[in-house]
Amino acid sequence: MSFENLDLHPAILHALQEAGYTEPTPIQAQAIPEIMAGHDLMASAQTGTGKTAAFTLPAINLLVTPHPARSRGPRILVLVPTRELAQQVNEAARKYGKFMRSRAVSIVGGMPYPVQNKLLSQPLDILVATPGRLLDHMERGRIDFSRLQMLVLDEADRMLDMGFMPDVERICAALPSERQTLMFSATFDGVIGKIALQLLKKPKSIHVAAPQTKHENIEQRLHFVDDLNHKNKLLEHLLIAPEVKQTIVFTSTKRHAELLSEDLIAAGHRAAALHGDMTQGARNRTLTKLRHGNVNVLVATDVAARGIDVAGISHVINYDLPKFAEDYVHRIGRTGRAGRKGTAISFAAHNERFALRKIEQFTGHRIEAAVIPGLEPQRKPQAAKPGAKHGHKHGSGKFTGNKFGGNKFDDNKKSGFKPRQNQSYGGQKRRDDGKPSFKPRGNRNFA
Repeated sequence: MSFENLDLHPAILHALQEAGYTEPTPIQAQAIPEIMAGHDLMASAQTGTGKTAAFTLPAINLLVTPHPARSRGPRILVLVPTRELAQQVNEAARKYGKFMRSRAVSIVGGMPYPVQNKLLSQPLDILVATPGRLLDHMERGRIDFSRLQMLVLDEADRMLDMGFMPDVERICAALPSERQTLMFSATFDGVIGKIALQLLKKPKSIHVAAPQTKHENIEQRLHFVDDLNHKNKLLEHLLIAPEVKQTIVFTSTKRHAELLSEDLIAAGHRAAALHGDMTQGARNRTLTKLRHGNVNVLVATDVAARGIDVAGISHVINYDLPKFAEDYVHRIGRTGRAGRKGTAISFAAHNERFALRKIEQFTGHRIEAAVIPGLEPQRKPQAAKPGAKHGHKHGSGKFTGNKFGGNKFDDNKKSGFKPRQNQSYGGQKRRDDGKPSFKPRGNRNFA
């Protein structure tokens, strides 16, 4: 099947051809006809399946027919959980609608209000927004939804997880009832499925499995950790290895990203944090430093790190396991780019076997456990429950080589952690007083 079989406007087909797209993905081939037929839609699809084009293409096609009402308000509203996703959807709308007289605008947190007020004062067709900021503008009476025809809820499960659903429900209640509503989510199990049935009218359902990415050029390893102190010793040991050029360290929260980056800077690493609370200008400056090699260790959250494309990233370290298995694929995909080899290392507490199993099931890849002499976990990982789908056992295989480039450890000593003496890292001297240079804050919770 080609895009020409989907009854899209010639201007949209021209844009697709210029972008180099000829055949729709499965989610596009299934969703576009249903959307163009006017049905509400529940589409279960992961990132990487082409879901953004699955709703932006028919949305733009809707704009071909002029709306009878005269208003500067949007005809299509797309709600997304993050500003990174908002930017992605906005760029897609502009790319596919470049040969049509349509205007797409993005309204997200972190942008100055005067700039957004100016954008909203002009006529627009497609509005892409995060729920909180959109609600702010709605309460100030800055948006007219009188001619709204289509509402898209993208990554609805993530909006639920991030606590945005009350805002989403308030927004939906203020929109015209005679509208088409599309909901895209990784899953419709549980609460999100009930919400979908409340917001949608006789929806069609589509499920498309995500294509598995093999990441054949990325070596994946696992280290079980006893506690926060053990985790930090492993991190320091890995970061000083000579083959580690540039690293992204993933944490579960923005606060942990800030604290850990500060600890690493104090230890002599050229580190920086990247998270959603930073202004766009600050994030751009940090990424520029990373690309130019002025930052060797980037401590980031999942939301902030999406879309990072830096060929020099040799290692990705999952300091905290991701909450969603899908995010694991996004994380490790930051290394091994442009045909290079990469290494992805994950830290896991002994009670996180279920999360590991979900990641392995999602990727179809077993993550081998490794041990560094002198930094072995003192506790054994909890055994997998009988009858689990993924019944293999994580190996306790010893990692005895000097592959990490680190020092050998004396098994007779309790901690075994000895930072290299007088090691120059990132242009700064490491401590030479025999004390560990990496001192994590004692009051940080161990996830």
